[in-house]
Amino acid sequence: MLAGLVLKTRPFRSLKPAQVIDIHRFLSILGLGALALHGITLVLDKAVSIPIVALFVPGASPYRPLWVGIGVLAAELMVVVYASFSQRKRIGAKNWRRLHYATFLVFALATVHGLVAGTDTGRPWALGVYLVATGSVLGATAFRALSPKPPAPVRAPGAAAPATTTSRPTV
Repeated sequence: MLAGLVLKTRPFRSLKPAQVIDIHRFLSILGLGALALHGITLVLDKAVSIPIVALFVPGASPYRPLWVGIGVLAAELMVVVYASFSQRKRIGAKNWRRLHYATFLVFALATVHGLVAGTDTGRPWALGVYLVATGSVLGATAFRALSPKPPAPVRAPGAAAPATTTSRPTV
């Protein structure tokens, strides 16, 4: 989430669009890998019995079914958003951008899931992780939303409009 917000902002304008996309995809796949590792460790953990089906079906967990189900929903939405990388041309840039706004929902759901279903939530280090992550995303969102849009490229009269690569939200 944070990578998507930060990579296209002012400090990284020197990166080429292809580099930004590659970095963002790489960080996204790392996030999905961490998500898979989280699910595997939950199934293998003996402290709470989590069946494999509970990783894919919201509400199927015997442990805090609502809050774990919210985490499952967030994970599934995360996979859908990641899958949209390869479908951008097919679904169109406007729809792709709209789908990417779902990452805000994913982040909120995952944060609530962690706070309520997490067994370490009450520990200072865990609360610190949640505070830093949430503060970083809120700060990057505000910075991105309040930053002036880059000037539109100048083109000759009658020339076709250039393809846009920005996914900056309009406020």
